[in-house]
Amino acid sequence: MAGVHAESRTRVGSSERPARSPESVGSPSSGVTASPCSSEPQSPLLPAQTRGAREEFIMMAPEEKLQYLDGRAQARQDNQEAQQHSALAREMLALCSSCTSEDELQVVVCLLDVHLTHGGASLHTATLEEAEFSFLEAERVLGELHQLCGINQEEKRKTELEISTCLSRVYRSLNRPEEALSRCEKSVLWLKDGGKPEKTCCVYRDMAAIEQDRGHLDKAIEHLTEAHAIAMSHCPEEPEGAQISHSLALILSSAAEPHHNDSAGCYFEESLSAYANSAGPEDPAFFTAQSDFCRFLLRCGQQERCVEIQKASLAKKRATFGDLSAEVADTLLLIGSVEMSEGRLKPAHRTMSKCLEIQSLLYGPRHKKTKATQKAVDILARCVMVVERQQRQGRRETKRHTLAVQPCNDKDENSDV
Repeated sequence: MAGVHAESRTRVGSSERPARSPESVGSPSSGVTASPCSSEPQSPLLPAQTRGAREEFIMMAPEEKLQYLDGRAQARQDNQEAQQHSALAREMLALCSSCTSEDELQVVVCLLDVHLTHGGASLHTATLEEAEFSFLEAERVLGELHQLCGINQEEKRKTELEISTCLSRVYRSLNRPEEALSRCEKSVLWLKDGGKPEKTCCVYRDMAAIEQDRGHLDKAIEHLTEAHAIAMSHCPEEPEGAQISHSLALILSSAAEPHHNDSAGCYFEESLSAYANSAGPEDPAFFTAQSDFCRFLLRCGQQERCVEIQKASLAKKRATFGDLSAEVADTLLLIGSVEMSEGRLKPAHRTMSKCLEIQSLLYGPRHKKTKATQKAVDILARCVMVVERQQRQGRRETKRHTLAVQPCNDKDENSDV
């Protein structure tokens, strides 16, 4: 039992809790959704057996299926870990009446770790009510532990920040933005003058996401600008700065006011430069920002620059992701769409056909992406045939007209002689 106590104390006191860190656990932007219940027996890693869920899972690309199953497996493992800790804590509590003060302290330490583990696992699996309960219980137990002098001020503040950050994300997912913002504001106060700019930037980004959900773009821009200023002053060469510039560019480009477009373009280019310097021009984050920038250029009517950037990126994407990759297919799709919109039908047909070949191999002919591209290729093929037929008819008419005019010219020349 002493070994268990020591382990529990180490886990709460340690600064390394990667599975439950505020920056990585249960962010609403991760797209995690709760699985619907089903009465039919099924594998715990597979999606719920509804028709829509089955079809969506079947149509996923292989790498998407692998990521999905990995996520489900990790969530299941986290929940099992939480249940094991909870069972151990209950056993210890049953003996608490005969415990010494030192043993009682270790029970409280174990309880805190139980609630943090279960809260993180529940947030990861979008079991939001359970996550809220666990984090609120962790907050209460943390207060008890502090009264028992079982945790120093630095560790207490670190755990408070973890709880507050996770609760803000729970409340955001529950559509309770006021409570989410209140938790973020507490975190900012705790981090003030704390010498942890990367954590402060993370909180401001959460606040921006909450305000954006509410449609308050001006406030979201304000929070991201705060994060950007901190990142540029403390860690300009770190990926954090590139991510914030990218987020600012996206939110500015979505604003209705046209004067934001100039700022959005500057932040896009700044993010690309920062990604290239911090992660390299072959990093997936760089390509994602580049694709967003190109979509922004399309909306601004800068088709030529968009196509130029995308064509220049093809070689690096093939080297990074492979010739038959989703990234290469998406790039070809974008180039082909621009060529089609400009009326360059033959180049568009060639480009879209290459895209279709890759998508057919990646997703199969029944996938919605493949079907959409197939439809575009069919339309382009018919258009190209019509244009070529019209060109042939035009050439025949020109030739016929030339032959009809030629004798008249000969007659005129003879009469002059």
